[in-house]
This record gives sequence, C-alpha cells and structure tokens, in this order.
Amino acid sequence: MSQEDELLRQRHERLAQIRQLGFEPYGHAFDYTYTVPQILSEFGSKTTEELTGERVNVRVAGRILQIRRMGKAGFLHLLQNGEKLQIYVRKDAVSEKTYALYELLDIGDIIGITGYLFRTKTGELSIHVEDIDFLSKIMLALPEKWHGLEDIETRYRQRYVDLIANPEVRNVFVTRSKIIASFRRQLNERGFLEVETPMMQPLYGGAAARPFVTHHNALDIDLYLRIAPELYLKRLVVGGIERVYEINRNFRNEGISVRHNPEFTMLEFYQAYTDFRGMMELSKQLLKQVAIDGTGSESITFGEGTINFGHFREYSMREAIIEFWPCAEKPSLDNLRDPEWLGKHSPQETPGNALMALFEEHAEGRLVQPTIIYDFPLEVSPLSRNKPDEPDFVERFEIYAGGMELANAFTELNDPQEQRRRFEAQLARKAAGDQEAHMMDEDYIRALCYAMPPAGGEGIGIDRLTMLLTGSKSIRDVILFPLLRPEGEIGIANRLRALES
Repeated sequence: MSQEDELLRQRHERLAQIRQLGFEPYGHAFDYTYTVPQILSEFGSKTTEELTGERVNVRVAGRILQIRRMGKAGFLHLLQNGEKLQIYVRKDAVSEKTYALYELLDIGDIIGITGYLFRTKTGELSIHVEDIDFLSKIMLALPEKWHGLEDIETRYRQRYVDLIANPEVRNVFVTRSKIIASFRRQLNERGFLEVETPMMQPLYGGAAARPFVTHHNALDIDLYLRIAPELYLKRLVVGGIERVYEINRNFRNEGISVRHNPEFTMLEFYQAYTDFRGMMELSKQLLKQVAIDGTGSESITFGEGTINFGHFREYSMREAIIEFWPCAEKPSLDNLRDPEWLGKHSPQETPGNALMALFEEHAEGRLVQPTIIYDFPLEVSPLSRNKPDEPDFVERFEIYAGGMELANAFTELNDPQEQRRRFEAQLARKAAGDQEAHMMDEDYIRALCYAMPPAGGEGIGIDRLTMLLTGSKSIRDVILFPLLRPEGEIGIANRLRALES
C-alpha cells in the first residue's frame, strides 16, 4: 500500500470516529461573528487588560494550519483569507465530546470555533476555545513546503493546494482584483459604458492570431473563440456608444511561454472624437492610478530597481531602434527609411515587417521603465489609420515596461474603402501561408459604411500588468488556472471507492 493510500485509510477511519461522536463532517452552515482578518484588525492592538476587562466573545471558522498538543491542552493555528490566528484548547474548559473531537483533528481540517479573545503569556492574541464545530475533513496531506520545478508545476495544476500552503500567493490575486477594479472605476468615472461581446464568433478578428475552432451542433456551423473583441466594440461606437469598454477573455491558439497563455484577459476601450495622442494621455493617467490602487505607490520594485508609472518615456519605433542598437555604430533615421538597408538587416518580406523585427530584436526587451513606442508600419497594423504625412505608417502606439508589451492602441481606421483594401491585403497574406492574417469581415465593413466617428482604441493586458505589479516572473503565476498538459489518470476516485468496500 502506498503512503498516500495509507493516509487515506487513516483519514477514513477518523471520519467514522468523528461521526460516532455525533458530528456531521460535511455540508452544514456555521454562523460566524468575525473573520480571522477582522479579529486581527479590530483587536490586534488591544492589551491583555482591555481584553480581560470587557470579554470579547467570537465565533470564527477556518482551516487548521498547525497543531501543537501538550498534555491536557494545546494550540492550533487557524487560517482564513490568507491570515492566521492562534486557538487555545484546554480539556477542563470544554465538554468531553468537544475535547474528544479536538484529539481527532488533523492539519487541514476546517472547523468552527466558539470562544473568547485573550492574550497568552507571550502576548499573542488568541481565542480561548469553549466549543468546536466540525465543518469539513481533509483526506490528503498538505505539503510542508514547496521546492523545485515539479512542485511549481503542481502549484499551477492544484491551485487550491497552492493557496492553502502558500498564503502569500493569495496576495497576487488580491492585487489582480484591485487592478481590474481600478480600471473599471476610472473608466466608469470618465463616462465609459461596460459591455459584453460574443466569445463565439462566426469570423475571428481584431488581432493577428490563430484561433481556436469549435462547432455549434444545432446550427451546424463552425465558430471561433474570439481572439479580440475589437470589431464588435467598434460596431458599438458606430451605433452611438461613444465611450465603451470590455474586460474580456481572449483565446489564441499559439505557443505557451512565461508571457503567453492561450487564454488571457484584456481590457479594451474605445473613445469617439479622439485619436492615438488622446489615448496616450488617458493611458498614462489610467496606469499611474492602477499602480497606486494595486500597490499603494506609482513606483514599484522591479529586480534590484524600481519602475515609476508616474513617468513615461516616448520614442518613435525608429528612434527606439537607434537608441537601443547594441553596436557603437548606430543606424541613422535614413537607414531605417531605406528598404534596401532594412532588407540587409532583417530577412522579412516587407520593409515594415523588417523594421518591426529589428525593434523586437534590439529594443523591446530593454524597455524597462514605462515607455511609449509610436509610429508603426502599415503592414503590421491592418486596423489603424494612416499617418497623413507618411502613408506607409499608422497612428499607433504600444506601451512597454519591464521589457514586455503591456498595451496597444491606435487611431481607428474608419474609412470603409480603405478597410476593405486592408482586409484584401490580409487575405493575400493568408493565401500565401500566413496563418495569423486577418479575415475579411463583410459585416464590419458594412458597419463602417454607416459612418464611425473618429475614435481612438486601446487594449491593455491584465495578466502582464499584474505580473509587473506583483513581481511575478511567469504569466502562470497570475492566472489562477493556467492551461497545462493533462497529467493522466490520478485515480483518487477509485481509491476513495475502495475505502468503502
């Protein structure tokens, strides 16, 4: 018998003993008066005399994190909402039945406590137990600590155990929630309307990406999981919703890395009667306040230094390539406008793609402080408005920090004829084998024919921003349930069944 099977057998026997005492080990309510964090916040500064002078009765629930039994008394640590509180049990202070239950408790069990607050001789705030309710039995052992690559994989796969064993992990997702709440509040205050757009779409669009394909049986049609909500949100701008946003889940059938997960969260927002310059200013305000709301400061720790969201650098794409070119002999602006020079330095099919490749190779990873990169080639921006003075480039910018892209924005293309030409160019790329090229969307062109006002639009990656604000090294650290390869049959259900036979 394996060690895990032996543990299951022992826990199963304890379940029977707990039932024999008259406790139901699963599935009933417990009316608590405080949470552990509330007790620590409200009474953490109270002295022994204050707690003794006016007795504070409490009912609290949580998971047992530690047990120290000492003869006819003992201490537990109860974990709830990421914080823990000491519990003191004494045999002569509880009923015989309650003390018998206490002796059957395991680390990881969930219990309810009734008692009163006091301070121990060492000054630790604690609950003096008068009664214990049993709420849920743990059947598997919690790990003592995590270490090594295999455990990192298990943390992602069994996030429920990760959150129990590593309470600090909870803080990452608390910060993530604050980031989303900050964006929502700020946009609502500016008159933006939050909406929801389809996740299953007959045509995918709004980004250069490979989609996931599914099938709708009743309609007998293939559908695509959305790669972006952009074209639907801009239809709403056409319809008169002049400030609109969505906090959305996107799905892209692409590679997995420390910065890429096939399912991820974006904020996309669109504002009529502005352009990419207006979106730049709005982005600076939004991101600065998000940093403050998420971490308490506009400056965050990054490695051995800091990143300051109160200050943004700005470069055109060409200027950034020159600034961060690794060799002493840097290219000139004329070099970066010369198709022949670009062709020699980057094996791409067009000068615009070559320029983009040089930026990604030499500049992107070195943009640690918040940086705005503007002026993108037309070839990589099929939905952006052309620059009037340089038609081969568009009014687009991206925001970088910590060496990775956080946001993408542009002045929206609202000319239906030009949009049709852009889609046709993308279809030619698809015919040539580009699996990420954009599809033709006839309905979107029809929407533009009803006149879309001048507008700016932007997408901000929630996952990457959370990585940056929490100091997380992998996107999997900020997604509660990242996509992983199946690990095969675990067999826990069969082993539980065997205990009953």
